[in-house]
Amino acid sequence: MPIRTLAGAALLGAAGLLSGCGVLSGDSDEVCASVTTEYRRYTAEIERASAADEAKWRQATERFAGRVDALSKKADDPQLKEALQAQTARLRTAAAGLGEGDATALDAVLRDAPAKIGAACDG
Repeated sequence: MPIRTLAGAALLGAAGLLSGCGVLSGDSDEVCASVTTEYRRYTAEIERASAADEAKWRQATERFAGRVDALSKKADDPQLKEALQAQTARLRTAAAGLGEGDATALDAVLRDAPAKIGAACDG
C-alpha cells in the first residue's frame, strides 16, 4: 500500500473522533479532545513528509504513539484508557512495518480509529 494514501485516512480518523467530545466526565472528555488534536497534528506531520521517506513516517508514527500513550495515562474512563493503550500498541507495531516499507498495518490503525476510540469517547 502506498504511504501517501494514508494521510487521507488519518484525516478521516480525526474527524470521526470528534463526535464523542463532550460526552464523558472528568479528564476523559479532555483526553478525547486531545486525541483528536493529536490526530490532526500527526496528519499535518505526515503530509509534509515525502512518501519515499519511510524513516520520517516511522519516526512520526512512533512520536504519535508516544503522545497517545501519554493521553491514555490521563484518561479516567477505563474503556477509553484501554482503547488508547490498544491504539498505542497498534501504532508502535505499524511504525515498525513502516521502517520496512509496509504501510498496511498503519492503514488499518488509522481507518478503524474512529470506531475504536470514537466509541470509547461516546461513553
